[in-house]
Amino acid sequence: MHDILRNYLAQNINLTEEQWAFVLNCCKPKKTKRNEILLEKGKISQYMYFVIKGCLRIFLIDDEGQEATRFLIFEGRFGTAFPSFTLRQPSAAAIQTIEPSELLMISHGDYQVLMDTVPGWERMTRLGLQMDYIDAIVRIEGLITMDAKQRYDTLMKQNPKLIQRLPGKIVADYLGISQETLSRLKKNR
Repeated sequence: MHDILRNYLAQNINLTEEQWAFVLNCCKPKKTKRNEILLEKGKISQYMYFVIKGCLRIFLIDDEGQEATRFLIFEGRFGTAFPSFTLRQPSAAAIQTIEPSELLMISHGDYQVLMDTVPGWERMTRLGLQMDYIDAIVRIEGLITMDAKQRYDTLMKQNPKLIQRLPGKIVADYLGISQETLSRLKKNR
C-alpha cells in the first residue's frame, strides 16, 4: 500500500528516511466495500484520503434526493470534501467509495503537521490543488458550453477509464446528462 504513496511523493518531494517514516506514521490504511459512505453530508470531514486502489466520489444531494457528482478521485491522488476539511465546517458534500477501495487516511491534525514540518509538502499540496481547480473550471466550462455529445466525446478522449470503470448512473451524473442520453451516446459511438 505504502509503495504507491512513496512513488507519488517521490515525484513531488524529496524525503529523508526519517521524514518518510514520519509520513507513514500519519497514514492509516482503510479498506472499503463498494458504495461505502466515508463522509455524510452535514458532518465535518476529518480525513484527507490517498487512493491506493479504487475510486472516491464527492457528491452533493439536494432536498429531493438528486445527486450531483462534484469530483472523482482515482488511484494515486489525494482527495476529500476540501471546504469542510479546511474550514472545519459541516460538509455540503458526501464522500463515497464507488468501488471496493484501499485508502490511506491522514487526519486533519496530522495533515496540518505534515504541511508545517515536511519540506515540500505544502508546495506539493498547492500544485495539486491548482490542477484540481483547473480541472474543475474546465469541467464547469464544458457543462456550460458543450452539448451532451461533445462532453461525452471529450471525456472519452481525455479519461476513457472513467466511462469503462464506473456505473452509467455516475458517468451520466458527472457529465450532467440523463442515463438514457448516455446509453444513446454509447450506442452511437
